[in-house]
Amino acid sequence: MTTARGTSEKQSTVTTSVPARLDRLPWSRWHWTVVIGLGTVWILDGLEVTVVGNIAGRLSEEGSGLPIRAAEVTGMAAALYVAGACSGALFFGRLTDRFGRKKLFIVTLAVYLAATALTALSFSSWWFFLFRFLTGFGIGGEYAAINSAVDELIPAAFRGRIDLIINGSFWLGAIGGSLLSILMLDTDMFPMDVGWRLTFGLGVVLGLVILLVRRKVPESPRWLFLHGRGEEADALVASIEEKVAQEKGSPLPPAEGEITLHRRGLVTFREIARTVFSRYRRRAILGLALFIGQAFLYNAITFGFGTILESHFQVATSRTGYFFAVIAAGNFLGPLLLGKLFDTLGRRLMISSTYLLSGLLLFGTAWLFGAGRLTADTLTACWAVVLFFASAGASSAYLTVSEVFPMETRAMAIAFFYALGTAAGGISGPLLFADLTSSGDVGDTVLAFCIGATLMGGAGLVAAFLAVRAEGRSLERIAAPLSAKEEGESGRGGESGSERGGESGMSTPARTLK
Repeated sequence: MTTARGTSEKQSTVTTSVPARLDRLPWSRWHWTVVIGLGTVWILDGLEVTVVGNIAGRLSEEGSGLPIRAAEVTGMAAALYVAGACSGALFFGRLTDRFGRKKLFIVTLAVYLAATALTALSFSSWWFFLFRFLTGFGIGGEYAAINSAVDELIPAAFRGRIDLIINGSFWLGAIGGSLLSILMLDTDMFPMDVGWRLTFGLGVVLGLVILLVRRKVPESPRWLFLHGRGEEADALVASIEEKVAQEKGSPLPPAEGEITLHRRGLVTFREIARTVFSRYRRRAILGLALFIGQAFLYNAITFGFGTILESHFQVATSRTGYFFAVIAAGNFLGPLLLGKLFDTLGRRLMISSTYLLSGLLLFGTAWLFGAGRLTADTLTACWAVVLFFASAGASSAYLTVSEVFPMETRAMAIAFFYALGTAAGGISGPLLFADLTSSGDVGDTVLAFCIGATLMGGAGLVAAFLAVRAEGRSLERIAAPLSAKEEGESGRGGESGSERGGESGMSTPARTLK
């Protein structure tokens, strides 16, 4: 139940059991609807990024219909895509916290679809660059809207593994993009200036299907009660409980715990900044380290991967998709097989170990590559092993910043850390690694690997000391809402006190739950 008290909007408080009711739900078909409706967009993102990397060689060939060089596709276009994603994350992240998760995950998908369709119509390099930026703009907004909605709808006991698998599904799209590019680049089937356009068009078709499914995903009940719509939140959770109980054939266990909140106006940027960088400073350092480390590692490997295979191992442009499909499979299997351990063994052990292992393994790959001991097949195998661990770690970065900051700042926190970390590794990365991997010099490629490995390993060390033990805990216990009312408090909005960090990795949120 959600109840409101007070004689005025400014003085009133709201007491609700919505978080506890959501967290005690067993896994059900309804949760699969959430996963499919929201998570499948990462498949489209993976399709987009992979296709562009694989068709870079084709776009630069005479007769492609687009006057552009391969280095511009893997360098400038990739950097603009990431710049768009960073800008979109910040722009839509603020709107997501203000206007709700559902409105924004519909809008951002629509932006993404429109920009992708217009990319397929590219006739000049400037048009291609513009709509790669706008495609990224929509995807950046998706990161903020989707991750916040998923974490607020999925029960605490399953949140880690589901979040990792959803973010890891990017690589299912990458596998599809790799195999699709092989088909679309076959000039016996499609003309040179048509195949790559049809690839983008297929992405639009898949996106429209996802949009239809997504319409069935509700608004976050947590967001509803926080914004004074407690009765609507109660009714929504009651309908979910009814569906789950009917599916399971037995009554649900009682929910234990209520939270009392002050009703308040819009959280300002100043409050967000003070919360993230002062009250939760250790968690801010952790978030930045995780995002920067994974961004550089992925750029060291994936951007220009086709160029590495072509220049060092003489792999034909039309065959690079097979190799990328293999490392994409490793990327997806990592979160799929390791995800449950983030909920059982815990965040700190798993985040730090996946980051450290992937960094060490990439150093080993760099040494073998520099010594000339690898072939195209064995290099791909090494990459697949590295990315098996790196993908689980990278996905946990999104999980971490989504669950360790207060509810009022959740989407904006995801947006900020994604934007800042990805800007550091995702804008400078493609520009730097495109030069290193396209030079044809073995030493340059080894250097690219070592940069990514160093930053990934460093992030693992940070996680070993600062990662928050959030497994199985309610979001409100991990970070008390800014509007939480402390017991015995008569009128001031609830800040939960300074972050304790250290062994517990917790603030003092227990007092916000009865």
